[in-house]
Amino acid sequence: MAEPAAEAAFYARSGGTLAQWWTLLHPPYTLWHLSYVVLGGALAPEPDLAVLAATVAAFALAMGVGAHALDELSGRPLRTAITDRALWLAAVVTVAGAVAIGGWLAVATTAAMWPLVAAGPLLVVGYNLELFEGRLHTDAVFALAWGGFPVICGYVAQDPRWTAAGVLAASGTGVAAVGLSHAQRRLSTPARALRRQTAAVDGELRHSDGSSLVLDRASLLAPLENALRALCWAVPLLAAGALAARLAG
Repeated sequence: MAEPAAEAAFYARSGGTLAQWWTLLHPPYTLWHLSYVVLGGALAPEPDLAVLAATVAAFALAMGVGAHALDELSGRPLRTAITDRALWLAAVVTVAGAVAIGGWLAVATTAAMWPLVAAGPLLVVGYNLELFEGRLHTDAVFALAWGGFPVICGYVAQDPRWTAAGVLAASGTGVAAVGLSHAQRRLSTPARALRRQTAAVDGELRHSDGSSLVLDRASLLAPLENALRALCWAVPLLAAGALAARLAG
């Protein structure tokens, strides 16, 4: 027997326009990935909070809004009723705004930002619209673009002194963010399949002590989404703590 249709994500909301935009923007995941920008900025010896705020704003526009609007245009995975026109408008305006902020940062802080400013739109558009025959739409690219890339941008925008220790810290943090984003993908992919592509679950898990657990969508989703919820809290708190410690020092 088919189970009742599930929401597209654990944070999804049903209802009117505001609920649909809330769902589209993936607030828990967006906050998670913006935290990588903060982690990168916190690695600088003396973080400039105005520069950090601008860097976060650029990622909030391009990754938080633009990327998600383009993703919804590609197959309607969230099943929203937001029009194609509204999605295209949101994507174009926010990605352009992010590029403008990135250009300002490159002029105001360091020219080393220019390659990153150029790479950002390519990653957003190429990944979410599955361009180049989907070569950019892979778990590896997601982990690099949504994990390591924000860390490096947050660090470079601060125009830090290029010391061996600083480069090592930024590289290590970037790799850690890639690992966390890979873990996110490994958890969210089966969770999305259960919510969006599964009509029914039928089975039983029998334990060695003779007890059993009836398997359904909720029981399979619980460990996946509980882990995702925990990470959605843990990574922003980690970033906030790292920045607070740097400023206090």
